[in-house]
Amino acid sequence: MLYRKEREDLCKVVKIMFDRYETNAAGGNVSVRMNDDHIIMTPTLMSQEKFCDLKPYEILVVDMNEQKIEGEGNITREINMHMACYKQRSDIGCVLHAHPKESMVFATLGMELPNLTEATQKLGQIPTLPFAPATSKELAAIVKDHLSDLSDEALPKAMLLNKHGILVVDKTLRKAYDMLERIEYNAYVASKALLFEALNISKRSEEVHTYNLEE
Repeated sequence: MLYRKEREDLCKVVKIMFDRYETNAAGGNVSVRMNDDHIIMTPTLMSQEKFCDLKPYEILVVDMNEQKIEGEGNITREINMHMACYKQRSDIGCVLHAHPKESMVFATLGMELPNLTEATQKLGQIPTLPFAPATSKELAAIVKDHLSDLSDEALPKAMLLNKHGILVVDKTLRKAYDMLERIEYNAYVASKALLFEALNISKRSEEVHTYNLEE
């Protein structure tokens, strides 16, 4: 089996995502760049049919022409969005797409996600991109163009997909998942903070802090 260890690790991560409400039965997909020739990627319907409880042989090995080399299952139609990321930036090692419970509030409303917690400051702005249908070439192009605009900025980067979910790109699978978890906590805090402001309980501080961005 090609890339056994990496495929085993991807199985662990997507199961944790599902169990922690960081994606849902409506979908989500994760890929990891192995080298210049191959990525490994979760199969289509991993959430709907498998509840993200995958075996290593169900993780697909796919070449850069979007052809399956190994693995049981079919390639998700959202591979075009993943490939757009890899081809836009050579430093991207993982593309993580999910439907996380807290962040979906902001994505569904088309709102930028306020970046409030110390643990997420390295991301900078967390925008919601313009709407395009899931799996479409238009959505892949919107993501590609956004990453192009950020070509001088270091990873990680995260963006909400309007009415759809979240996309996190980082150097490794574990780093991308770590950032997803941080963003979800930040989204929970942000929703409460906005509610507190609306009820005149407390206002967000305008004080500027110096954060450790090298953690």
